[in-house]
Amino acid sequence: MNYKDENVINHKNTNFLHQQPYRVCSKTIMDTSDINIKFDENGVCNHFYIYDNFKKTMFDKDPHKIMMESVNKIKSERKNNEYDCILGISGGVDSSYLAHYATKVLGFKVLLLHIDTGWNSDIAVQNIKNLAKKLDLELHTYVLDWEVIKDLQRSFFLSGVANLDIPQDHAFSACMYNEAKKNKINYILSGGNMTSESILPKAYGYDSSDSRHLLNIHKKFGKKKLKNYPLFTLYKRMFYYPIIKSIKTFRPLDYLDFNKDEARTLLQNEYGWKSYGGKHCESKFTKFFQNYYLPTKFGFDKRKAHLSSLISCGQMTRNDAIKEIEKPIYDKDELLIDKEYFIKKLDLSHSQYEEVMNSKPKLHSEYKSYSKLYDFLKENKNMFNVIKKYLNKI
Repeated sequence: MNYKDENVINHKNTNFLHQQPYRVCSKTIMDTSDINIKFDENGVCNHFYIYDNFKKTMFDKDPHKIMMESVNKIKSERKNNEYDCILGISGGVDSSYLAHYATKVLGFKVLLLHIDTGWNSDIAVQNIKNLAKKLDLELHTYVLDWEVIKDLQRSFFLSGVANLDIPQDHAFSACMYNEAKKNKINYILSGGNMTSESILPKAYGYDSSDSRHLLNIHKKFGKKKLKNYPLFTLYKRMFYYPIIKSIKTFRPLDYLDFNKDEARTLLQNEYGWKSYGGKHCESKFTKFFQNYYLPTKFGFDKRKAHLSSLISCGQMTRNDAIKEIEKPIYDKDELLIDKEYFIKKLDLSHSQYEEVMNSKPKLHSEYKSYSKLYDFLKENKNMFNVIKKYLNKI
């Protein structure tokens, strides 16, 4: 079955944003909307091989044995503590299933943390409550200062960049580490996994943990002081939490033959979990940003990455992915409601909204960031690791 995205081909900014000429991967549905995509002689894109290489590395060994070594190590270190680990829960499939798996299968003593950004769907909230109650887990909820998060999200929208989720994703990371420190927990469980997220094109967004980038955009477009906003500074990210506090991240789902459909069915049957309509759509903000703002302004349809990840791990055929991607991304009536909600909730005028949506997109590189520093650290990883080991001994 052939596939091409007319929205990308005919997008008014395609020559600026996308790789030319238009081309689609022969194995997945990733296309040249990702300006960094590469193809081999068989027309297979570089993204397809990410999971393949991961699987060869992970499953050539005994992933369950490797996972249990980490699990037993954590339990041994935390045997005299109230909690083994902390888990951020959104109400989505991955984090919800991990809460079940970590508690029921691995036997962890888990502290749940939910970050309320002011955009939660009612379904996601109920999913979280059901899980916490039926798993008998303590749930802490951190409510972000609405006026501050609104000012940040409004700033990012006015800036014209692609990743509008940075303000809330940045806060998620900061709050998770803050809560871990507060409760003297040094292990964070992450629902991130290569099954559903092996493909995350850099061109579609930008690193949400970059505090310099966040502050620069807010300085240009924001109005309020960020005194109540949990900032994840470079020092905290690179040194304080990983080295001084020895807080580590553990991703159990990477060691499983994780099947999203099976996980979804289990959650529905055992916890009354309900679907909220799409990946990351538990947040009304993310739903609108991901399903309308990105495709309309940038020609980026993140469903391609999500579905291509499932193709890469063998959980979906390419033909089925094409059928799915060709469905309308938004119901017309629902879009009108969500658009008005978005405009009103961010205190935008309709003229401001239209100006941003019709103006030329801005690249994240047009604003200040730590990207060059991060590139340097990646290129000099061995030197950085030596410094980390030295500091750990002090």
